Amino acid sequence: MKYAHDMTDERRTRALDQLLELAVLINEDMEASLPRDGLTPARAHLLWEVAEHGPSTQRALAQALDVSPRNVTGLVDALVETGFVTREPHAEDRRARVVTLTDKALEVVGRMAADHAEFARLLFAGVPAERLDELSESLDDVLDRLRPLVRAQTGA
Repeated sequence: MKYAHDMTDERRTRALDQLLELAVLINEDMEASLPRDGLTPARAHLLWEVAEHGPSTQRALAQALDVSPRNVTGLVDALVETGFVTREPHAEDRRARVVTLTDKALEVVGRMAADHAEFARLLFAGVPAERLDELSESLDDVLDRLRPLVRAQTGA
């Protein structure tokens, strides 16, 4: 019986090693491609958030990105400076500022979305739909366990 347990542990360790390698490779790809547009991963994440949810206050962005308001201010300052977003007064709350994507940002985010879709096609080409569904369900299970563990550890 101990042998079966050891095999399960080996499978789990192998799966974790594969996930870690995948994370490293995806991160390396992202870090190589984003600077071409003058972006960092954090700035790209903010752009993606505004693209998905529309113009947002900096406070809403801080919550969505799970970072401090000060961190968002620095990100937005850099994105304003590089022409990716505008920061304008909120129509109802004079203390708040609304972050909106510029045409430049819309173009870059559109290209990022197309690249994202193409990357998915490349990664999963030839993987049968059933296996892809199983992978996705398994990753959902893993992420559902991991998110609360990370949040508890980071205090988020």
